[in-house]
Amino acid sequence: METASLGGGFADAPVDAARAFRACLNAMARPGRIETVAGAAPPAPLSVAAGVALLTLCDPETPVHLAGAHDCGAVRDWITFHTGAPFSGPAGAVFAVGSWAAVQPLDAYPIGTATYPDRSATLIVEMPGLTAEGGARLSGPGIRDSARLALPETAVFRRNAALFPLGLDFIFTAGDRLAALPRTTRVEDA
Repeated sequence: METASLGGGFADAPVDAARAFRACLNAMARPGRIETVAGAAPPAPLSVAAGVALLTLCDPETPVHLAGAHDCGAVRDWITFHTGAPFSGPAGAVFAVGSWAAVQPLDAYPIGTATYPDRSATLIVEMPGLTAEGGARLSGPGIRDSARLALPETAVFRRNAALFPLGLDFIFTAGDRLAALPRTTRVEDA
């Protein structure tokens, strides 16, 4: 493990983790809402927001799948040191992180079972940017009328919502911003 992986965690862990958890919770409870987060300085190619999400949500009981360029020594060492999370392939992942292209195919991840729908994966998808303008129309729990969020595509999220109560949950990250799309959200083209 390189000494560089020892840095970049929360400076004031209780306070930073509480703020980060609140931001992740707000994003998941209000699909399409873009939250700004801080407190982590992860190694490239992880964004600040992806690093904050991993520090907040991962622990030694939550296997992480690193997809594409995110599967590198610096990221593995950083996650191991700061969270203790083990690594797995897509089929065993509780969390996965990577670009939209890298996390494909989505059917490789667990979507839960009829008895345990909560045993599904959450994908942290690194995006070039996050914006509501021109985005897909979102509706469902946590959204008063409708919300907008630019997504990499819409058909896959419609299929995912149709699986409810099974399905995947998504956290989109770009720089220091994140937004979430739980499986309960209905997605329509703009």
